Amino acid sequence: MESWKVNLISVWFGCLFTGLAISQIIPFLPLYVEQLGVTDPSALTLWSGLIFSITFMVSAIVSPMWGSLADRKGRKLMLLRASLGMGIVIFLQAFVTNVWQLLLLRALMGLTSGYIPNAMALVASQVPRERSGWALSMVSTAQICGVIMGPLLGGFLADWVGLRAVFFITSCLLLTSFMITLFLIKETGHRKISKEEKLSGAMVFRSLSHPGLIISLFITTLVIQLCNGSISPILTLFVRQLEPNVENIAFISGVVAAIPGVSALFSAPRLGKLGDRIGAQRILFAALMLTIVLFLAMSWASSALQLGALRFLLGFAEGAMMPAVQTLLLRYSSDRITGRIFGYNQSFMYLGNVVGPLIGSGVSAIGGFRWVFTATAIVVLINTVQLMLVWRRRKAAAAA
Repeated sequence: MESWKVNLISVWFGCLFTGLAISQIIPFLPLYVEQLGVTDPSALTLWSGLIFSITFMVSAIVSPMWGSLADRKGRKLMLLRASLGMGIVIFLQAFVTNVWQLLLLRALMGLTSGYIPNAMALVASQVPRERSGWALSMVSTAQICGVIMGPLLGGFLADWVGLRAVFFITSCLLLTSFMITLFLIKETGHRKISKEEKLSGAMVFRSLSHPGLIISLFITTLVIQLCNGSISPILTLFVRQLEPNVENIAFISGVVAAIPGVSALFSAPRLGKLGDRIGAQRILFAALMLTIVLFLAMSWASSALQLGALRFLLGFAEGAMMPAVQTLLLRYSSDRITGRIFGYNQSFMYLGNVVGPLIGSGVSAIGGFRWVFTATAIVVLINTVQLMLVWRRRKAAAAA
């Protein structure tokens, strides 16, 4: 088997275990915070939000640094660093005795993150360019699988073996990612860049043929994550508003929350392959416009069934957008700066995870739950129009 295919399969399992490890802790974090002595409801909400978001905040700051180091030292080393580092930090979270220790370790977890973006960059640099869209979509399916299965597995394990034991199991998953990376992934053809050759941030963008397009794609990444995050704080409450007489509201909300991942899982590889044939930009624009229509339709949903059906359709767009963005970033940047570009892109992804819930909470407090869907559609519309204008300028410049 060709080495890039072995790498792709290995990275797929590494990303699956990493996605599982990160997401399976999320459902019971508030319960763990409560177990550490925070019992006041308002303080519990504040601490839970802070402990959840600080990982993304720190990751957004350090991702460009890890991307730069990946270009200099190689992506495999960054995969080993991320999987081992996160495994150790999550292992230590099982032993905390107060909420400040947990906050510090969650911040440290953000500092050690970066497995999935470096896996994307490694796959992008190893696979044939004409198959990059399909390959990046395949890696995305591993992350999606982890995000779908993680909360279910985490909730089950928390009930079965206790909260602290889940941290031990999670660290074992990350150790598995480390072993897969160490023994199976072979990074070939990567020319390590010396410290003297390293470009500054300004020089990175000056070296790009279309810097405006790259920045617009970064913003699109932020908006894609914002779409997921803006709904998170209000989804369960909105489902309860739609179905006030249903008893198992937590289960129904969980299904509605997870269902886009199911359709994204099946659509991502097929749409990635289609993007390789007809152009990733066409897939991206079609997915963005579908997202606008679906979010507007969700604001008019009158039952949990309608909301679930619309979110199932949304999964087809979600499965296409991020791989399309990454394929375009790969196409319009050189191998010398791929790690830096993917690092910057990951920072915008993490920022979307922080900004999205803030927008959702703020809009729902002012105008109600339905306006969150409308506001999200407006943000996607503005981004789509701006990206289309930048794309047309690029085409005009190329023609000239």
